[in-house]
Amino acid sequence: MAHSHVHAEPHGEELTSAARAAMKRAGEQWTPMRAAVYAALAANERPASAYDIAEAVSRAEGRRVVANSVYRILDLFVAANLAQRVESANAYIVNAHPGCLHDCIFLICDRCGRTDHIDDDRISQDLRGAASAAGFAPVRPVVEVRGLCAACTES
Repeated sequence: MAHSHVHAEPHGEELTSAARAAMKRAGEQWTPMRAAVYAALAANERPASAYDIAEAVSRAEGRRVVANSVYRILDLFVAANLAQRVESANAYIVNAHPGCLHDCIFLICDRCGRTDHIDDDRISQDLRGAASAAGFAPVRPVVEVRGLCAACTES
């Protein structure tokens, strides 16, 4: 039995199309503002805060966009599985495979900020099992492992 699963990770317009489809499945509309926030989020290689995204959208739109509006959209994106929240950084990353529901396991580099998402069904099942055994009903386990990425380890 495999303990992890592999995703085809779309990029560019293919990723945006997958995000639009996920929003439709969630019963939500893909508005111009949501598209702009998604584009700004997807353009980041590192987790981005709502303030970072609001600034990027403001520049792209030529008008001021407030972080509170971006937070609401990001919360919707997390609920629709388009984005994932990196809890310790209060930042967000685009979900490269929005059609797959899974738990979040992040590897976060303390030096450069790179954040990678991995899937390991064994760890997810163990976490959910331990929470259930303690009488807790897990909804969305999030694991964050802090350390140094391979590039920073070598430098």
